[in-house]
Amino acid sequence: MEIGQIRGSAIPIHRGHVSLSRTPTLSCSRKRMFILGMGFVGQSFARKLHNQGWVVSGTCRTLVKKKQLQDMGFRVHLFDANHPELSILRLLKNYTHFLVSVPPTVGIGDPMLQHEELIRSSLVNGDLQWLCYLSSTKTLSVWQASMETVTVNWWMRSKRVCPTNPESELAKLRLTSEEGWSNLAHNLGISPLLFRLGGIYGPGRSAVDTIIKQKSLSEGQKRRKYRKYTSRVHVDDICQALMATIYAPPPREVYNIVDDDPAPREEVFEYARKLVEKKWPGLNLQPLEQKECSVVKTRNPRGEKRVSNARMKKELGVQLLYPDYISGLQSIIDQIESPFQCY
Repeated sequence: MEIGQIRGSAIPIHRGHVSLSRTPTLSCSRKRMFILGMGFVGQSFARKLHNQGWVVSGTCRTLVKKKQLQDMGFRVHLFDANHPELSILRLLKNYTHFLVSVPPTVGIGDPMLQHEELIRSSLVNGDLQWLCYLSSTKTLSVWQASMETVTVNWWMRSKRVCPTNPESELAKLRLTSEEGWSNLAHNLGISPLLFRLGGIYGPGRSAVDTIIKQKSLSEGQKRRKYRKYTSRVHVDDICQALMATIYAPPPREVYNIVDDDPAPREEVFEYARKLVEKKWPGLNLQPLEQKECSVVKTRNPRGEKRVSNARMKKELGVQLLYPDYISGLQSIIDQIESPFQCY
């Protein structure tokens, strides 16, 4: 069960039908999305909006990425969240929709909320109708004894004690970011959305890609290898959940965005390997176990979660394209013509 309460009212919007040019002109008749942090999810969402006639702008951190995104038809700004340019923040006033996909960092917190007054002054009396912050299921607590489905608990405006129980420093910072963006949206007179995402995967970023590239796993990935449960979600399902909230304002603020199958990471990688070996039987794959021999096979149940997506499906009407890792990975490998595509 997820607990949340929406306040204020969202304005129903209608899809534009004007094609997007390389350098679009902002118009009151068109819906305009600004994506703060055009990473893996932001780019996927931007492409879908682009195809539906939206004006899409956003930020990135490198010139190479900026050129790539501009070639796709987006207005893109180089942006340092720790030292934001006022001129870019002022542009936000012209946008109807605002997606925040910038994570907090240890020692700093949410880099954008350090400049909350600047953001608020940039958005007040503007065209903003919709604000969504992409968070993480890491903020959720776990019923360790029975490993039952995690419940999402949300603080209320009455300031009662928040029953979420993030354990890592980053998870605690995520929770603080959620509260900060929620408060900012309410102060602007709009209802915020907070999406708690499971482990994100998709084309170019999946167990299949890792197997083909034979990349070494990070220390964090190695630690997660022996967890019993890991919630994940395909990027296309994140995008359709976002779309659902745009065209039909939801009754809540907080939603878990995960698939139906919180499977062990080790099981996912074993299946990905079988897919790769079946499609390219001559490919010489190095066993992942050789790269992980130093990892002690112990599990920490404190980090394991089965996260409910019932509210997402019921209230947002989302029918998952990829309800489990099997369908998701199969779709990814079907799109790869050659294993050398991944390099």
